[in-house]
Amino acid sequence: MISLLELIKIWTYVALHSFGGPAGQIAVIHKKMVEEKKLISESQFLEALNFCMLLPGPEAQQLATYLGWKMRGTIGGLIAGGLFIIPGVLSILGLSYLYLFGHESVVVAGIFYGIKPAIIVIVMSALYKIAKKSLIRKSHFIIALFSLLALGWLNAPFPLVIATAAFIGIFQARINGVQSVPSQSAFPSTLKTLKTLLLWLCVWLVPLLLLAILSGPDSGFTQMGIFFSKMSLVTFGGAYAALSYISQQAVQIHEWLTPTQMLDGLGLAETTPGPLIIVVQFIGFMGAHQFAGIDSPYLAPFIGSMIASWMTFAPCFLWIFVGAPYVEFLSRIQSWKSALQSISAAVVGVIAQLSLWFMIQVIYPNNEWDYAAFIILLLSLGLQLKLKLQMTTILFICSIAGIVAVHL
Repeated sequence: MISLLELIKIWTYVALHSFGGPAGQIAVIHKKMVEEKKLISESQFLEALNFCMLLPGPEAQQLATYLGWKMRGTIGGLIAGGLFIIPGVLSILGLSYLYLFGHESVVVAGIFYGIKPAIIVIVMSALYKIAKKSLIRKSHFIIALFSLLALGWLNAPFPLVIATAAFIGIFQARINGVQSVPSQSAFPSTLKTLKTLLLWLCVWLVPLLLLAILSGPDSGFTQMGIFFSKMSLVTFGGAYAALSYISQQAVQIHEWLTPTQMLDGLGLAETTPGPLIIVVQFIGFMGAHQFAGIDSPYLAPFIGSMIASWMTFAPCFLWIFVGAPYVEFLSRIQSWKSALQSISAAVVGVIAQLSLWFMIQVIYPNNEWDYAAFIILLLSLGLQLKLKLQMTTILFICSIAGIVAVHL
């Protein structure tokens, strides 16, 4: 069994290198856990990824929590999942203050401008690696293409795409004569499951109750806590899929920030380590800055950012610690494994669609080519493929290029 110290070292490394949104983060986890450390097999990694893609919330953070749980139980899941988000939380908090009180700086604008094209290359590289592992058969390529077109062209709901892929996998297992066999693992204890559920419901919701008692049920902080708690229940399909819902509610309904600020927050989240959904921390920060009755302009944003982060990530631990034992039980059932393989293929299409969307936003905004951003993208591509530089080095070089581009 891996030691807790080694576990901390591994997930600290993963956390500090987890740039580029879900695709890039999943690729970093795969490289460290499967390719380098060989702590889990390829099939175990894909089973974990497929399970996390079915859950509401950030799939990369939940994947980290699940793999930590698989290695050292609950304490392993807390270490992996916690370390995965701490660098992002600290980074976003610092950058949010910088944005609020110094966003007009040309240097800051240039850094954000230069890093975005580099993120595209990181994401596309991750997509290639995941596709190479997931698309095993011809049918998987078809499922991936179906997923890409359904999401990008037909605007199909993500749960429908995943459910269709799972059904295709089960159907394939049946027509190929693959029989479901009983799992060799014991069925998880119902009593233990209920205890785990109750514990993490308290961890998640007791702070919200205390917030309502201390600040009032109608206060801006309480309403913010309620919103992000509801969001954690309905945002299926990962961070990108959740962004449309979050943007609509935060910008149009609650008016916590402007559309431009929302895009800037997404840029912050894309260029810091940790899950992309950490953009909710920026939303909480900017929204709380507007709340009346708070004398300090520094305290209210801090409280709002912590509320948003807690209500978003606490449920993730609940889903994993309650559901993971059942995934272990189901993993030996052949029809389930076939369904998960199909879901994995569909996920390739999901990431491809999201990668294309992000590329368009960066190099072809407002239906006009941004040639400087495109040149930085090519620079990033050369640094990664030809020189094979580390991700952090590439981001630094591209940020310098962004500063130069903005000045020109």
